[in-house]
Amino acid sequence: MHDMGKLKNLKKLDAGAPDAMKAFWEFDKAVFKEGEISALNKQLMAVAVALTTQCAYCIEIHTKQAREAGATDAQLAEATTVAAAIRAGGAMTHGTHLF
Repeated sequence: MHDMGKLKNLKKLDAGAPDAMKAFWEFDKAVFKEGEISALNKQLMAVAVALTTQCAYCIEIHTKQAREAGATDAQLAEATTVAAAIRAGGAMTHGTHLF
């Protein structure tokens, strides 16, 4: 299923829903700008979320962008453990609904 080449088909989404896609791209660009949270930390958050949602495209894209923003192996490793803890925590807390 994961094929980075398929991302070229985003152009079809741009053509088919131009207003919505323009708004999406502007939003995406805006949220990753340097702000109260650094661009590096935003990319590390994106990596953790991508690992949690298990989106292979997002993992690849945001890992690359995190590295371009200066992420180290150690920072990516910590982001991975945060993602793992959140995912495991979700299973534990939802487990309370079994009783």
